[in-house]
Amino acid sequence: MIEIIKLSRARRGQEGRVHAVEAIEDNPADALELERRLLEFGLVEGARVQMIHEGPVGRDPVVLNVEGMRIALRRHEVRGLSLQLDGADTAA
Repeated sequence: MIEIIKLSRARRGQEGRVHAVEAIEDNPADALELERRLLEFGLVEGARVQMIHEGPVGRDPVVLNVEGMRIALRRHEVRGLSLQLDGADTAA
């Protein structure tokens, strides 16, 4: 079974592929800028992503391994990204 979750809900150690990219912001101009940044970081459909760290307060920021590159983002910045979990992660 394929499981798709919002990347903002992923827990440390979960990994998979980016299923969909959508920037969610109140201001359309901010949403465009955020989407551009996410794409520049390599968060494109099909990219391999692993959650490798969550901050101690409110689980923020998150550190992701995106195709071998580590990036840190605030959890609300990745709330529009969907992640298709690997088979091993769906059983956990």
